[in-house]
Amino acid sequence: MNHWCTGSGAIVALMLLACSPSDRTAERPAPGAAPAADSAAAKPSFVNRVWEVSQSTSVAPGHLYVFLSEGTLVIASPFGTPSLGKWTDEAGVLTIMEEGLPYRWEVIELTKSSFRIRVHNPGESVEIQFVPAEGPAAPRSGG
Repeated sequence: MNHWCTGSGAIVALMLLACSPSDRTAERPAPGAAPAADSAAAKPSFVNRVWEVSQSTSVAPGHLYVFLSEGTLVIASPFGTPSLGKWTDEAGVLTIMEEGLPYRWEVIELTKSSFRIRVHNPGESVEIQFVPAEGPAAPRSGG
């Protein structure tokens, strides 16, 4: 899981606009999840939100992750081309598929303002702390 793809500022801005929960009337549940009966009582969700890496033992801060409700995972940063993967959440087991390889993710914490996971790789596990993305990334010069 040492491969992390990246993206350009324009693509990141489009992702933020496309995935912003403020322009939706309701957030769709994760694949396989039962719809919430009352949105006020609903558990926090990582789905259809743009998450930014704030700390990690392996991933550079600033990478953006979007878990789209239909099972697509978008990973981007200001340093290159975004990548697409797949994700599933079946019976509480979160599995990410990158380049045809499955990785099991353990959700350690999930609140409206924090999403922390442990990725079980061959070798050492990787922890990633996400926070909600604030807005479009500022353009970077020289790279």
